[in-house]
Amino acid sequence: MSMTATQVVAAIAAGQLSAETYVRTLLDRADALGSLRAFITLNRVGAIAAARAVDAARAAGKKLPRLAGLPIVVKDNINTKELPTTGATPALMNFRPTADANVLKTLVNAGAIIIGKTNMHELVFGVTTTNFAPFAGVARNPYDTSRMVGGSSGGTGVAIAARMATVGLGTDTGGSVRIPAALNGIAGLRPSVGNGGGERRYDGTGVLPLSHTRDTVGPMGRTVADVALLDSVISGAAIPAPATLNGLRFGVPATYWDVVDDQVLEIMNAAKSKLTAAGVTFISVDLPSIRGLGEKTGFQLVLHEATIDIPAYLKASGASGITLSDIAEKIADPDVQNGFKSVTSDSTAGEYSDALNVYRPQMRAIFDIYFIENRIDAIFFPTTPVPAVPIDFVYGSSTVSVNGGPAVDEFATFIRNCDPGSIVGIPGLTLPAGLTSRGLPVGMALDGPVGSDKKLLSIGLAMEKLFGVLPAPNI
Repeated sequence: MSMTATQVVAAIAAGQLSAETYVRTLLDRADALGSLRAFITLNRVGAIAAARAVDAARAAGKKLPRLAGLPIVVKDNINTKELPTTGATPALMNFRPTADANVLKTLVNAGAIIIGKTNMHELVFGVTTTNFAPFAGVARNPYDTSRMVGGSSGGTGVAIAARMATVGLGTDTGGSVRIPAALNGIAGLRPSVGNGGGERRYDGTGVLPLSHTRDTVGPMGRTVADVALLDSVISGAAIPAPATLNGLRFGVPATYWDVVDDQVLEIMNAAKSKLTAAGVTFISVDLPSIRGLGEKTGFQLVLHEATIDIPAYLKASGASGITLSDIAEKIADPDVQNGFKSVTSDSTAGEYSDALNVYRPQMRAIFDIYFIENRIDAIFFPTTPVPAVPIDFVYGSSTVSVNGGPAVDEFATFIRNCDPGSIVGIPGLTLPAGLTSRGLPVGMALDGPVGSDKKLLSIGLAMEKLFGVLPAPNI
């Protein structure tokens, strides 16, 4: 279970590892660690059958596809025709889409095997994956089971960190791939979205949405190399070689560093020192106006587009007879119940046009100029200002304190650094920076210009060589 995705694929192709044996091992581990609630649905019968077919094809001397036999986990808002796609919400508990999501088809056609659908924050509407629906349950962090796992792609993060799989898919609207990746000590990529069209790296068809302007599927893996492998198959781009760190320029805007836990700051400063010794130059130039513009843009896009995009998804995916109102009425999580009222009332409809056509372009221009004028290769910052916090079993998500300060909103704190880049659609990568004194993972993030995904992965591969990977959780 310590093998990387690349190693697994190579070993299966060489006949050194039985795909069926490996799949059974991971499924058994998922069962043994069921208390972590990483999964909503395990695909035991289907996954074993697919693995047997891979072994038979190899034994027959047939040419295997690129990912033949690789087990993957899939967030439960990404359509699977053979398994329910629940969105971790009661109204969709038994919903079976008519087709796989396009991104997932690409991986399955390349030989990947779905071993299960992973838990998530209900309707992707939060950052804890503390789920009150009994069929989903409260996900627990494998590094400290009293703490939350991040979200909304929390189950994928847990499954990979706890060695139930090497790779998987999440989705990211404002940090939902990178936050759980950081809190579970793994790597995750939010690919470019930009203004859609040719700037969008991944096809979003067949995914339970919040915002067509902001949403994207994103790969998650134990290593950056694993993430790069999935990205290569999905995007059709070659896997990049590790970058040369010497000569790179990383921006460190103060607005990404002004709210940060002391231990996170200590680990991030140590990371900066290590990168400086490797030849990276840090450029202290701020992005002071993005917070104000983000307040006029981020939620205004999501809350209005959800009123359009969720019904359109239900219709396109074959969810006949299920409406947005049906979903809202059956929401299980208290924090989602409160937040979703703004969707059903369409409270930001009057602000939507300016958010999309005025403030978002202004934010995008600020980022574009920042990268060009300062010759910045990537923005460097703590993925989350604080490590994983204790699970809130009452509300699902409430408040946190940073360094003993006043209670502040938990959701806003955890998305604080990932959200600005998400609003404008630039790519972001997170990988582990280290562990706190309590043994909690801390993530370091890189944001780059639209279309720089391959370069970010290249830099991440080089950083992974420098920092190594985190030790497995002791579970």
